[in-house]
Amino acid sequence: MQQSQTLSKKKFRWYMRYLHNKIGFFITGMVIIYSLSGIIQTYRDTNFLKHNVAITKQLQPALNETQLGPALKLFDFKVTKKTADTIYFKQGTYSTISGKATYITKEWYSWVVPLTKLHKNSSKDITHYFTTLFGIALLFMSISAFWMFKPGTKLFSKGVILTALGIIASIILLIMI
Repeated sequence: MQQSQTLSKKKFRWYMRYLHNKIGFFITGMVIIYSLSGIIQTYRDTNFLKHNVAITKQLQPALNETQLGPALKLFDFKVTKKTADTIYFKQGTYSTISGKATYITKEWYSWVVPLTKLHKNSSKDITHYFTTLFGIALLFMSISAFWMFKPGTKLFSKGVILTALGIIASIILLIMI
């Protein structure tokens, strides 16, 4: 009976190590792409990987400063100068007579847009299956790592300590936000 339990434990340990190895190599590619996406998202409020795009919009004539900002949906909208027929703002101008707004925005290059959508999807998007699968795979990799070393060994103990430190560091980060 004892030999059967030992054999069963070894089989389970071998199976977890095997899956950890195979899934680990598979998600390495996903981690590379997803991490690049995260880095790009971190700097979305800068001009990193962005280019200028000139836009002309026809708006309602005679909008005032407080109506113009929401109508244009510009980040950091601020009026810099106002004349009788024109409102000047950081990105461009708006004619109060014709309602024509001309401005320049910074937009990501077209090849960057799909990367940013990886971090901004919702359950309504088809890509949520990818991110859910990725999250589950990462969770499995985290848990299956405990079967890489025998319990009671120095490597296992250090792994548990590092895991606890990672959890504590994450909680501190969440508190700081």
